[in-house]
Formats: sequence, structure tokens, C-alpha cells
Amino acid sequence: MNEIVNTTNAPAPIGPYSQAVIANGFLFMSGQVAINPSNGEVISSSIHEETHQVMRNIKAVLLEASYGFEDVVKTTIFLSDMNLFAEVNEIYGSYFESNFPARETVAVKGLPKGVNVEISMTAYKA
Repeated sequence: MNEIVNTTNAPAPIGPYSQAVIANGFLFMSGQVAINPSNGEVISSSIHEETHQVMRNIKAVLLEASYGFEDVVKTTIFLSDMNLFAEVNEIYGSYFESNFPARETVAVKGLPKGVNVEISMTAYKA
């Protein structure tokens, strides 16, 4: 039986999907963008602030599901421009203590709400 995960501490889905789904110990998280869940506004003042908001949203979903960054096994990062890679990578990495997950980072033509970064994750607990 799959368990749907939703929290008000991360942005509400903007389409027909859940923030995350737990299936057989795996947590499959939908992509998170830099939307402030308290007011629904997109954080776009800098790639630094945008990335931190994405990671705070991810943390909120992980916590709601009783997972943590140490449980993340796979990440996908979507960027509007590969020139943002270094700064996003530095901020992303600061949320992990060790045992970094597998990951790919790709540049795409566009992202929801005109943001510059979207990150999805898969976590696992036995």
C-alpha cells in the first residue's frame, strides 16, 4: 500500500501530483522549486536564496515522511542554466553530512514558475 505524503511546510502541489509517495520503504519526492510555503511566493532574489528555499522545502517533505537527508539515495537537479551549477552544487552539498546520494544535474529549457532550479529526490529506509 502506498502512502501519500503532504505537508503545509512545503509548497502545495501546483498540479495533479503529491509532494511525495512512500512505497516499500522508498520515498519518491516530486520536484521542489523555490516557493515559500507560507505565502506562495516564488523566491527569485538570487540563486543562493532560491536554492536554499528548494532545500528547505525538501527538508520539510523528508521530515513529514520521517526521513532525513541521510536516507536520500538519488537526486535529480534541473537547472535553467548550467552556469548556475557551482553555486547550486555548493548549497546542495551543505545539506548532506556524508554518503552523498547518486545524482544527475541537467540544464533544461524552462522550469515551472520561471524558476532557475528544481530538485527531486528518492530516499530509502529498510
